[in-house]
Amino acid sequence: MADKQRTVKKPVKLAGVGLHTGEKVTLEILPAPENHGYKFQRIDLEEKPTIKADCDLVVATDRGTTLEQNGARVYTTEHVLAALYGCEVDNALITIDGPEIPIMDGSSAPFVDAIESVGYEEQEAERLYLELDENIPWEDVDKGIEFLAVPDVNYRITVMVDYKSPVLGTQHATMYNIGEFKKEISKCRTFVFLRELEFLAKNNLIKGGDLDNAIVLVERDDVSQEELDRLAKLLGKEDLDIAIEGIGVLNSTKLQFENEPARHKLLDIVGDLALVGRPIKAHILGARPGHSGNVRFAKVLKEYMKNKEKGGIRKFDLTKEPLYDINDIERMLPHRFPFLLVDKVMEITENSVVGVKNITMNEPVFTGHFPGNPVFPGVLQVEAMAQVGGIFALSKVDEPELYSTYFMKIDNVKFKQKILPGDTVVFELKLLSPIRRGLVNMGGAGYVNGKPVIEAEMLAQIVKDKE
Repeated sequence: MADKQRTVKKPVKLAGVGLHTGEKVTLEILPAPENHGYKFQRIDLEEKPTIKADCDLVVATDRGTTLEQNGARVYTTEHVLAALYGCEVDNALITIDGPEIPIMDGSSAPFVDAIESVGYEEQEAERLYLELDENIPWEDVDKGIEFLAVPDVNYRITVMVDYKSPVLGTQHATMYNIGEFKKEISKCRTFVFLRELEFLAKNNLIKGGDLDNAIVLVERDDVSQEELDRLAKLLGKEDLDIAIEGIGVLNSTKLQFENEPARHKLLDIVGDLALVGRPIKAHILGARPGHSGNVRFAKVLKEYMKNKEKGGIRKFDLTKEPLYDINDIERMLPHRFPFLLVDKVMEITENSVVGVKNITMNEPVFTGHFPGNPVFPGVLQVEAMAQVGGIFALSKVDEPELYSTYFMKIDNVKFKQKILPGDTVVFELKLLSPIRRGLVNMGGAGYVNGKPVIEAEMLAQIVKDKE
């Protein structure tokens, strides 16, 4: 059974500085209605424009993810979005009185703590997930970036980073489900190499950078004090006491995990893939990820989701051994020739079933429907779909041969294209509500070559009427 959407119970406010702009900003996370998703609002601008958290609205990925809509931008969105997603908040309005989300300590933990301090409000609408029917690969060969999304019942992420650096070589990090985000991922801080600081400073980035909100990694053991002083001046931190003790982490900042940089990259993936607009059930594998690759892969997933919702190609493996063959089906259903309309059942889960009907010219109905134009009737499509649902219902009881199934209601039937001899129709049905008092309410579709040909919802009752 699907779980419910939720939002924050009441507003919560945080203040800090932007990592790149260095500007002070106050951020407030507000409750939002069902199906609102995540939206930012620039309350410092005259029209108070909103910016939707959507991968199609990303305009820059330099050291952070920037969104633009309605003539307004919001910078460095990934850490607060990761916190909202990691806390399983579906709907929130994030108001800011400046252009950039505050960097806080360089992680998502302050946002997570703020969200948990006010708690959650469960909403009536059910949570809609992006669920995969196939593996979705993507790569940028030139940059060595690889992503793969694999169907899974949880949201799992595995990350590999490889910087070919003496201080930060190959690292891996894994989050096995979203419940691990708070403890294992949220407190992992952003990082930067010492060699990058001068470039970033000269390009007006990291104006709000500090040793309190970033890990600075040092790859050389011959860095002079003059270099450090020059960097401190460039960063506007002349009063900062910068020390170095060879290769490692500047100022001997203690890492919270040996692989904290890889875990932070995983955190960024959570935040950037929140821009897909739907909670995800998949195992995401990412090699050498960054904001650019994350966002480009988010667009791939969003396009897949849109195609699926429009009735895109649905893939089924019909080569595997069926769960029930025709002999098993005859032991469950009372139907016989010419009205047994299911040839095999491929799988049954706790709340779904997949069954197959092969259409041949030998179907008796083609004698009259229609001579010279054999079209499988819509009423028999509905009946075949109902028989698949009946097999699901009867699989849940002892001695199914003692039961019969009876139609009670059919709703929202749509016929999308003709079914002809030679077609194999795959019916996939899911429970719309738990089975109670023998009442089985299911909805689903029939597919030919992965494309939907019929959709319907139906209510039936299973009755033990035999001894």
